[in-house]
Amino acid sequence: MNNYKKTIQVLVGLFFVLVAFSSCKEVKKDNQENQSVKELVVSDTLKWSERMMLSEIQRFPKASLLDFRETPKWSYTNGLVLSAASRVYEQTNNQKIYDYIYEYADEMIDSIGTINTYKLSNQNLDMIKSGDVLLYLYSKTNEERFLKAIETLNSQMETQPKTSDGGYWHKKIYPNQMWLDGLYMAEPFHTKYALDFVEDKDKAQKIFDDVVLQFDLIQKHSRDEKSGLLFHGWDESKEQRWANKETGNSQHFWSRGMGWYGMAMVDVLDFLPENHPGRERIITYLNQFAEAITAVQHETGLWYQVLDQGDREGNYLEATGTSMFTYAFAKGVRKGYLDKKYLAVAEKGYQGLLDNLISIEDNGVVNLNKCCGVAGLGGNPYRDGSFEYYMNEIIRSNDPKGTGPFIMASLELNR
Repeated sequence: MNNYKKTIQVLVGLFFVLVAFSSCKEVKKDNQENQSVKELVVSDTLKWSERMMLSEIQRFPKASLLDFRETPKWSYTNGLVLSAASRVYEQTNNQKIYDYIYEYADEMIDSIGTINTYKLSNQNLDMIKSGDVLLYLYSKTNEERFLKAIETLNSQMETQPKTSDGGYWHKKIYPNQMWLDGLYMAEPFHTKYALDFVEDKDKAQKIFDDVVLQFDLIQKHSRDEKSGLLFHGWDESKEQRWANKETGNSQHFWSRGMGWYGMAMVDVLDFLPENHPGRERIITYLNQFAEAITAVQHETGLWYQVLDQGDREGNYLEATGTSMFTYAFAKGVRKGYLDKKYLAVAEKGYQGLLDNLISIEDNGVVNLNKCCGVAGLGGNPYRDGSFEYYMNEIIRSNDPKGTGPFIMASLELNR
């Protein structure tokens, strides 16, 4: 009987040990789950715009090193991402994002307004883009050094070399050439500068006219009448190896080139006065653009690197152009420039990005994959604008020329 009692006592004791062990495991599991939530550096409860912006800050803790740089540089990619950042900040009041923007300007503009690494003599339209950041910060801070730097960038616009009919050369090293990229790099800045800082009405009007002229000329020289798409570059001299000897155009319709152009139109319209006669022309160009771009959208919602050659071997569905088109369509509809049917095109493009090109790290950091790293025309080594050229440029994740427009598209669609 005593042995029976002892056996019962041992079994009861074992039962309580097992219960205690099981409880400890549950507590440990709960603690591990809580720990994994705490380890998220980017919360998955935020909207996509803030998630991507905070992911960019995680990837590039200094905004001067955006675009995978090892040393600080004044460049257009910084201006693109930080312009997107300013819009996220206005929505969220996340101080970390404002500080990120300010620290770039603080690092790159010295006490007397000199822009670090910038050379006016290069006459490079790309360098105007980060001026958008200064316009934003000056409105917040009234720091004189930011105004001085703004004036320097405007002085470049006043002296930029031009084609015979008034189109800005893309860079001094690319004489007689207009690229689609240049309209986004320079015209939103130039228009807002005239609106905010030029008190003489005639001078301001001259700038507005000049801005509209750039769109008129790129339509005249670069638009393909058959498809409605625009060629990446135009060489007035027709001397470049990449240029068609009759038209001066490059060979292909590059996705991001047209993306820059679409964003340029919707952003310039923010600042071009309502009564300016060129305003309706730009809206017409935007509608022609939307029709042409919609016609080459893939069934996934994405767009190809070379827009009209999706069936050609090597071509791929690309993230930066897709993000830009999505932003331009969504904003164009919201502002009333485009028919509401294009909102569905934007939504399809955005869903295509989420389904196919977005990935998320264990720590919550968001990646945008399949970005064309860079593409241009001419230069050294020479870029011939061939199909093979566009296919062989580097493809990488989280290129700022994709993440910036993705953030802006996310804001427009309120996703």
